Amino acid sequence: MSADLDSPVQTQMAVSLFRSPLGREYHGNTRVEGVKTTGRRRVFVQTETGCVLGLELDRSDSAHMVKRRLQIALNVPIGESSLSFGDTVLNNDLSAIRNDSPLLLTRNILHRSSSTPCLSPTGRDIQQKDQSGPVEILGHSSSFLRTKHLVDEVVDAIKAGVDPILVHGGLGGAYYFRNIRGENVAIVKPTDEEPFAPNNPKGFVGKALGQPGLKRSVRVGETGFREVAAYLLDYDHFANVPPTALVKITHSVFNVNDGVSGHNSNTIQRKRKLFSKIASFQQFIPHDFDASDHGTSSFPVSAVHRIGILDIRIFNTDRHGGNLLVRKLNTDDGKRFSEVELIPIDHGLCLPENLEDPYFEWIHWPQASIPFSEDELEYIEKLDPYYDSDMLKTELPMIREACLRVLILSTIFLKEAAAYGLCLAEIGEMMSREFRRGEEEPSELEILCMDARRIVAEKEAEITALPLDVEAEEDGFQFEIDYDDTAFDFTPKLSYEGLGFGFGKNPLSKLEEEDEESEEETEDVVPPASIEIPCDSKLSMKMLSLSDNSGVSKLKSQTMKAGSNGYMAVNSSSGHRSANEPLAAGASFVKLGDMNEVQWSLFLEIFQDLLYPSFAKRKSIAMGQRQRQRLGTSCQF
Repeated sequence: MSADLDSPVQTQMAVSLFRSPLGREYHGNTRVEGVKTTGRRRVFVQTETGCVLGLELDRSDSAHMVKRRLQIALNVPIGESSLSFGDTVLNNDLSAIRNDSPLLLTRNILHRSSSTPCLSPTGRDIQQKDQSGPVEILGHSSSFLRTKHLVDEVVDAIKAGVDPILVHGGLGGAYYFRNIRGENVAIVKPTDEEPFAPNNPKGFVGKALGQPGLKRSVRVGETGFREVAAYLLDYDHFANVPPTALVKITHSVFNVNDGVSGHNSNTIQRKRKLFSKIASFQQFIPHDFDASDHGTSSFPVSAVHRIGILDIRIFNTDRHGGNLLVRKLNTDDGKRFSEVELIPIDHGLCLPENLEDPYFEWIHWPQASIPFSEDELEYIEKLDPYYDSDMLKTELPMIREACLRVLILSTIFLKEAAAYGLCLAEIGEMMSREFRRGEEEPSELEILCMDARRIVAEKEAEITALPLDVEAEEDGFQFEIDYDDTAFDFTPKLSYEGLGFGFGKNPLSKLEEEDEESEEETEDVVPPASIEIPCDSKLSMKMLSLSDNSGVSKLKSQTMKAGSNGYMAVNSSSGHRSANEPLAAGASFVKLGDMNEVQWSLFLEIFQDLLYPSFAKRKSIAMGQRQRQRLGTSCQF
């Protein structure tokens, strides 16, 4: 029987250390407590179907050597596979890999067969080499100190025979881990049990890790580190996100689907086997109900604002009432409560790779229309999107650059909107799409981004016309921007009638499936009036930097297409995607991850220049709506 990468989790022990253990938590005879081994790092390599293997890296190790060791340990083919770390496809240099980092091994060509499973290392000698603990935090931030105490409680309970409990709600696999007294202290969500992941216990399967998931710009297996990102971004526990960390965790309770594991086994046999997973580990918060079970009028304004501020920063696409926990703080007479606390959870669908349609449950709550307090405005003003991005790169180095750009853009938008005087509801509305005549229209934020991209493209076209490009054209290398400036314009043109966007009929209907994205119809659109952007000295210097040879080469290497409808599209290869390949263009009206650093910097400058006219328009529309509402509310029935 030939080996394949289809088998996700080893049928006996999913995590084993191929070399002698060197971590501090190990107790092998090759390790002396307190002595550091220079250049040695431990990583956890996960296949696209969930198999996890722990390895020790030497300073001289290359990606090929890592794959070769995987081949020996697991008997899997490695000829057409890629080893990736977030956006980076690893070749020879592994210097960027930090200790305890999760890596992903994927195949470049899809040819699956459930009849050729991965052969499992079932010998005791393999299992004995895994001397790691049942739960290990992947990362060493001081932010995880509270989580470490929870891990210690869970480990004590596991050793005492206290089993976790499967959470029956939701689409993905989740488990309550308990302390030695049987109390729920943490909720664990394995990455390979997410919706559509290969080991989903509720039937929602069909995709490999790294492919587009429940949200097309959030890949399968990548919701776990987003949960951690939301916690790390919640400075000073401002929004009340529970402590969260990414962990390697081993237990027999985890699910491994029979069709993926390579053989069928009865329930009793499966319970005897230990499976290790990469998972998010979040503190369980006792609560009385969630926001969908009770009226929202009793929710504190400050709590709604703080959660809303976080949701905007992280571009949350899934803030519904079910992931807002409500806890009573005190009661009047034992029957009614006068004050509650809100706890936001489930942030796995935040920080998408592209701008999608966010979902904010609070957007129509009356608390969201109340202006920000001075404390909230001060908190927003102190936010630094570039610091946030650098912090996440350090703490979660596997996070993709496109996600960080969404964070930067959303935080800039929040800061500028709050400073202008917009309330939480107005900001959320500007970020949200609308359906008109059965078609989804871009949000005001997306229109601003499309216009900024259009201006960047115009600047690039000007550069390609400079004499500097003559030599490159003679060499047969020419950068083209495939659009007609007279045919369309991205400039936002909001009408006063019901927040219309002035584009006529929306050229993009409901988002098509991936295999239909290459067949988009075009139609004529009346070009809106353009907006002139002042070219200050900083902008001029930025354009000068675009005109050097290296800058032009980078610009020419990226071919962007914009049809006559004016919406940006980016070429995408068919078949299986590599780790650094962007998701399908149809998942979003505008993309941020396909710009190089020079384009991205210029885009942000232009984007900020476009914000204030849009804010003024939003304010005038809101004022008109409030005046119309007052006319019909003088009589109460």
